[in-house]
Amino acid sequence: MAQKKQELEECLYNINMSEVKVNKISPRSGTNVQLGDSGDTITIPAGATFAGTQNISNSALTGSGQITINGQAVALGGSITLTTESRPTFTSITPNVIENAQTTCVIAGGSFVSVPLVTAINSTTGARVSADEVAYNSASQITVKFTLPVDGTYLLYIENPDGNAVQTSAVLTVSDAPAWQTAAGSLGSFAGGTSFGTITLTATNSVSMAKTSGTFPGGMTLNSGSGSSTLTGTETGATADTTYTFTIRATDAQGQTADRQFTVTINLGANNSGQFN
Repeated sequence: MAQKKQELEECLYNINMSEVKVNKISPRSGTNVQLGDSGDTITIPAGATFAGTQNISNSALTGSGQITINGQAVALGGSITLTTESRPTFTSITPNVIENAQTTCVIAGGSFVSVPLVTAINSTTGARVSADEVAYNSASQITVKFTLPVDGTYLLYIENPDGNAVQTSAVLTVSDAPAWQTAAGSLGSFAGGTSFGTITLTATNSVSMAKTSGTFPGGMTLNSGSGSSTLTGTETGATADTTYTFTIRATDAQGQTADRQFTVTINLGANNSGQFN
């Protein structure tokens, strides 16, 4: 009996003064297990693992510390309203084909902020050219002036003052418009009922030509070609000396055009002009 009493006293001493080594601590039914009292420090040694599946509610975290979101401190268990930022969007640029000279374009989109930075990026070389001027019209429209000396296709980079930006695909083409090599004015005089032969019309960069106004002499046909086109045929139908005036439009692969006006004169001669006394 004395020995068992001594062992119990030693056990109680170890519990109060040193450590308790057990495999499991279970509360009585309907009660809670408490670790320590107010002011105590509960330490989990380095290398030890605290395992548990119980979720901790936000309310239980309140006052336990804080985290930082976008530079703003937020208490654990608290909440914050974040200010969202919108990137600009791109819809279209008009015109989308321009020449090398300074050209005004209108860009449509959304979430533009006064005044965006607009840059054209050559899709082949990556060369960047800033717009000469940018005018803020509204959140959905800006007007820019570009001078792009190198032909090619270009992406657009649009950046608001807050740093939010959008980069488009290749949406802008820089191309030389057709340039007429055939001088305007008379293409020649022809006798009635004779062949026009082959009259060649040349405009660099053109892929097609068409008559947009005026009248050809009877029997004349325009044969559209790339770079050069021809007028051929045999005159028919004239009843008096007549000068015919017409306009030919040259068009390039990007849809740019150049117009030029020409004339052709038909002479019937004295036998067809009336009787002489």
